[in-house]
Amino acid sequence: MGFEVDAGGIGEARVSLNCGSHLHNPMQRVHGGAIAALADAAMGIAFGRTLLDNEDFSTIEMKVNYLRPVKDGVITAEASVLERGLRIGFVECTIRNAKGKRVATGTCTCTVISN
Repeated sequence: MGFEVDAGGIGEARVSLNCGSHLHNPMQRVHGGAIAALADAAMGIAFGRTLLDNEDFSTIEMKVNYLRPVKDGVITAEASVLERGLRIGFVECTIRNAKGKRVATGTCTCTVISN
């Protein structure tokens, strides 16, 4: 999809996507699925950065709230792990447009898988 991943610390991630007509829905706005995929990528990277060498994970639930439409330009998701237990973790993210306005929020629950 063309995601750009910035450096992040343990339990954090910042992922950007350059939006344009290639991501538009029939109403000429960025498809909600592209925004959800950006949120999923950022939250997955953030949670993945908390794993030990013998661990993997899977997302078991994800929710996205759309706050305003996007037509084009760069949108950026900033994600952070709020809780990380032995088996379950909870992650949140905020997606902003190039002007810094919030366009969506997301949360997910992940399960840790021991290898």
